[in-house]
Amino acid sequence: MTASGSKNPYYNGPVSDHFDGTRFFNPNGVPPGSFRDVLKWQFNGKRARWPKAVTSPFAGAKPAERITGDDLRVTMVGHATLLIQVAGLNILTDPLWSRRASPLSFAGPKRVVAPGIAFADLPPIDLVLVSHNHYDHLDVATLKRLHKSHAPRIVTPLGNDTIIRRAVPDAEIATLDWGGEASISPGVRIVAEPSHHWSARGTGDRSMALWAAFVIETPAGRIYHVGDTGFHDGINYASAAEKYQSFRLAILPFGAYEPRWFMKGQHQNPEEAVRGMLTCKAAHVAGHHFGTFQLTDEPIDHPVAHLRTALDRHGIDQARFRPLLPGEVFDVPAG
Repeated sequence: MTASGSKNPYYNGPVSDHFDGTRFFNPNGVPPGSFRDVLKWQFNGKRARWPKAVTSPFAGAKPAERITGDDLRVTMVGHATLLIQVAGLNILTDPLWSRRASPLSFAGPKRVVAPGIAFADLPPIDLVLVSHNHYDHLDVATLKRLHKSHAPRIVTPLGNDTIIRRAVPDAEIATLDWGGEASISPGVRIVAEPSHHWSARGTGDRSMALWAAFVIETPAGRIYHVGDTGFHDGINYASAAEKYQSFRLAILPFGAYEPRWFMKGQHQNPEEAVRGMLTCKAAHVAGHHFGTFQLTDEPIDHPVAHLRTALDRHGIDQARFRPLLPGEVFDVPAG
């Protein structure tokens, strides 16, 4: 829905508890930092040096064409891009095969590890979930490639459809508000749920398209996919647990979190991700949003090391929260 004549170039809709008529917001949440805050962070001199290139030991995964029955398989591509295979469907989250997470081909965060699945080795893609419009999650170049090769259905929160249609005019897009749902196939539906984040593609469109987590309800169990979020006192995790009771799998971010004074409202750290796992009652977790693009200050190896410490602190078996490397496959246990 385009906001013709509105200050919002992406969406025109009624005021709600998370939309003021122009911008979306997190109820009782933390707003994103100001430009002054960004400068303070960028010039703090604490940015760790990442390697220029890393090779994943699982590189070159070649997924099965379909996974059926009660099986549930997740393969990491990189960052927030994962291939979910369940109930005969192939689902991609926030697909990004480009070299940079940026509007520019020559500048911006550069991939340090190749995608775990080569684009040509993808199975038929039925569905794409786009959680919000930051460049490390909504990559129009990849969406154009996917449409040309697979023509998948796309599910995304309010306003992001406008951005996607500029690149892929004839894409089939289901656009959801928080609490909205889309039926995908018999027994499978997608529900958009709150996450604590924000959005922007440039300097003048901050929070003008919605962000969301997704619940994927399938005959093989429920999956809770969170593309990006601040912990927000666990409010959204508790709400998900109350609404859905439990999840066979949660896909949770746990990287890009330093410095905390700036990132806390938008990116949870490993300790918070583990608390989120417990709060939403997830049996297993596939961890993401680390080790692919340097977006923040922490060293490349800190998220996984701190995750291990947090799991031990909470007495959780390390096998239940998998920090997946590109190409790594996770066959999620049932029950």
